Amino acid sequence: MASVGLLYVGAVLIVNGLMLLGRVDARAAAPMNLFVGLLQVLTPTYLLFTAGGDADVVLGASGLYLFGFTYLYVACNLFIGLDGTGLGWFSAFVACCAVVYAGLNFGRLDDAAFGVIWLYWAVLWGLFFLVLGLKRDELTRFTGLVAIVAGVATCAVPAFLLLTGVWAANVTTAAVVLAVVLLLSLALFPVFRDRRRETAAPAPQLREGEPPPGTRQPTTQMHDNVVAKQPRPVPVAPDAPADRRR
Repeated sequence: MASVGLLYVGAVLIVNGLMLLGRVDARAAAPMNLFVGLLQVLTPTYLLFTAGGDADVVLGASGLYLFGFTYLYVACNLFIGLDGTGLGWFSAFVACCAVVYAGLNFGRLDDAAFGVIWLYWAVLWGLFFLVLGLKRDELTRFTGLVAIVAGVATCAVPAFLLLTGVWAANVTTAAVVLAVVLLLSLALFPVFRDRRRETAAPAPQLREGEPPPGTRQPTTQMHDNVVAKQPRPVPVAPDAPADRRR
């Protein structure tokens, strides 16, 4: 059952990655986050009630809530227009927990492949913290890339391997391949950073009725990449009568 949820986590990570890259409108991504968030809360709840005291099942189910709450949090931010700071700091908590789960998979559960996957998730949620919690906007494109890679390599592909019964026979190979993918995706950061700087638009000139450059505008998106439209005063010609300037 958890494997089915993992498959759809891959879908929502891809959608959110495309959103961070500006390919998907933020509000259009909200329903997918809601659906997967609910699935990732209901699934571990069912597993807990049917675990029968199995400590490993309880341990595995506990980690699913981290992602379920993340996607529900994203959906709320996008639907209601909340600031992403709270989600960013929650992502820092998820990243720390992911490191612990990685250690447990390497040691107690003897699953090196999922140990690598949890480390990848720790990096991704750490990036969410930097972008949302600390407002490191220069990392937005890179975070989108890592989210897409995570959706495919750490969720969709492992889910299909688990569902078809192939995973157990290829754990070591999967761990090596995933480790290489993680390192390669992180190595792409300089490329995306330089491209962002090269395509940056020139600083806008200050005009009448506009705020000074650098002034943050209210936003409706969780990653502050789309600015909500604000009413602007109608410009008045210098020679207009005094009553029109009021």
